[in-house]
Amino acid sequence: QVQLVESGGGLVQAGGSLRLSCAASGRTFSSYNMGWFRQAPGKEREFVAAISWSAGSTKYEDSVKGRFSISRDNAKNTVYQQMNSLKPEDTAAYYCAADRWMRRLALSGMGAQYNYWGQGTQVTVSS
Repeated sequence: QVQLVESGGGLVQAGGSLRLSCAASGRTFSSYNMGWFRQAPGKEREFVAAISWSAGSTKYEDSVKGRFSISRDNAKNTVYQQMNSLKPEDTAAYYCAADRWMRRLALSGMGAQYNYWGQGTQVTVSS
């Protein structure tokens, strides 16, 4: 069984920064693509960013490009998301997720391709 535990959320003013972490356990972390998703109240879950198992490629949702940066440390079984220039519309619960297939070649923004999810960490950006 895979466990994903997010941390690093909080309350920040617009323009500020936060760094989310997701610690993984239970399988070979370094062989799986990882993603970040978010869900605001009353809205559907949306893709934010993904990183390949080797950390050789990344993918971002358009609204966060240039502001968010996903990275991973396979030695620590942890994936990170650095969020800069935060906006009130970034307010949401943020979830990390692990791809269901080992070493998938293409990064995916589709939630259905991820089969393990963390419990989420809340990010609130005040104006």
